[in-house]
Amino acid sequence: MAKPLNIGMIGYGFMGRAHSNAYNRVSNFFDLPLRPVLKAACARNAAAVQAFADRWGYESIETDWRRLIERPDIDAVDICVPNNLHREIALAAAAAGKMILCEKPLAMNSAEGEEMCQAVERAGVPNTVWYNYRRVPAVTLAKRLIDEGRLGRIFHYRANFLQDWTISEDLPQGGAGLWRLDAAAAGSGVTGDLLAHCIDTAIWLNGRISDVGAMTETFVKQRMHNLTGQVEPVGIDDACAFLCHFQNGSLGLFESTRYARGHKALYTFEINGEHGSLKWDLHDLHRLEFFDHGDEGRLRGWRSIHVTDHSGDHPYMDKWWVPGLQIGYEHSFVHQVADFLEAAARGESAAPTFRDALETQQVCDAVLRSASERQWATVG
Repeated sequence: MAKPLNIGMIGYGFMGRAHSNAYNRVSNFFDLPLRPVLKAACARNAAAVQAFADRWGYESIETDWRRLIERPDIDAVDICVPNNLHREIALAAAAAGKMILCEKPLAMNSAEGEEMCQAVERAGVPNTVWYNYRRVPAVTLAKRLIDEGRLGRIFHYRANFLQDWTISEDLPQGGAGLWRLDAAAAGSGVTGDLLAHCIDTAIWLNGRISDVGAMTETFVKQRMHNLTGQVEPVGIDDACAFLCHFQNGSLGLFESTRYARGHKALYTFEINGEHGSLKWDLHDLHRLEFFDHGDEGRLRGWRSIHVTDHSGDHPYMDKWWVPGLQIGYEHSFVHQVADFLEAAARGESAAPTFRDALETQQVCDAVLRSASERQWATVG
């Protein structure tokens, strides 16, 4: 029988819901050595966090994250709060010997991230960072095909993540729901929020990035701040584009913006190699497009792989429905919980670990530095 693992959730926003859903569903579909128990939810607003706890099945609440971490009945701490709070909570959780699951990006900057890495490594606690797109079955299949050498030498990697929700100049910044527009809470704009996902996936699929040449833009320079009621300068980037070199010799092209009218969450990547190419689109997330130059000439072309088969070659899908029936965004979180529980039962961390996520943080820092200085920047 699976051993219970008591979860302490800090935060109750969008990601708090996504993670809670994953904890609730994982044992229904995966046979695991550990079973997550929603032991406590924590946030400053007692009424709001109690409503969250009641909806998702948490046994208790706290209004001070320090008290949650001190509780002996909490085994793992899930950090689902704004980026500027990640470091302090993670350091305290590691010191208390708790396992840690942290929302992305890891920290406000690489210096904070390094401190967090050292803390979890010194404490020896299992950890992971919620870069969930790695666990979309089609993306995981892309990783397997690349590792098998199906593409051969890689020449190009390109990705974008486009949204349109901040175009209005009347939209305020700061406070609950809009902290991502406040540099003091978020650290950066689309670079840390959206491009971080693209960068993590790219490093996982194609290896390390060595240097970047970037540009950013803040289209609305001032917004009313929800916490002060004053019109204040906007410190985050609304849009970012950068070129890069990967250590394997390939070239990268990345773009992200919240000012692409008509796009709510367009995340795509394409990889071009000497023997073939791959491309993926979040809007059709269960499909992987594959081009194999080795195909017979008269039949050569892009093929659309519906990643739902139970043969064992399609990652994770044997745990779900019959072949041909797709899954969705929320299942990537279930997969990450499953992998974390498998690793934690062995006393190990699940990728991406804090140390893995620090590499993405270093690329984000280099991107912002390059854009600020208007010159190429080395990563690290």
